[in-house]
Amino acid sequence: MSRIGKKPIEIPAGVDVKVEGNTVTVKGPKGELTQSFDNDMIIELDNGVLTVQRPSDSKNHKAMHGLVRTLIDNMIIGVTEGYKKELEIIGTGYRAAKSGKKLSLTLGFSHPLDLEDPEGITTEVPSPNQIIISGIDKQKVGAYAAHLRSYRKPEPYKGKGIKYIDEYVRRKVGKTGK
Repeated sequence: MSRIGKKPIEIPAGVDVKVEGNTVTVKGPKGELTQSFDNDMIIELDNGVLTVQRPSDSKNHKAMHGLVRTLIDNMIIGVTEGYKKELEIIGTGYRAAKSGKKLSLTLGFSHPLDLEDPEGITTEVPSPNQIIISGIDKQKVGAYAAHLRSYRKPEPYKGKGIKYIDEYVRRKVGKTGK
């Protein structure tokens, strides 16, 4: 049996969980998330403890068992604590600025990139070379961080580009001049 899938999920105080068939709605202090799951998975809520069970040991059911449990757990963590990703901009002339809901990135292109914050996501720019992305949906926060990083991935020679704060960029030795 799946080690992750069989773990029960303790629902913290202040969080309201509704299970209607294969749709789970989680409401907490930071917001509300709703997601539909595979019809075969059995999601039960008893006395503040949520469990996920699979109907059989088929390969598909085994694969979905741990996934559904983890997605529900991520929803509960999101509405209580939230998620955040921190990006760092490295390079001469590379910087970020925030005005209202628009994020402006200067990354060495002929024009600055003006990006609107997606719904449910907030961005902060504490310094011109740092961006903090936060929200309640783990998937959206990670996808938007990856989207911003894709404009200028860190290159291995000088390390210029946008990288995650905890990311290690393997450096290469360039040409040596005589």
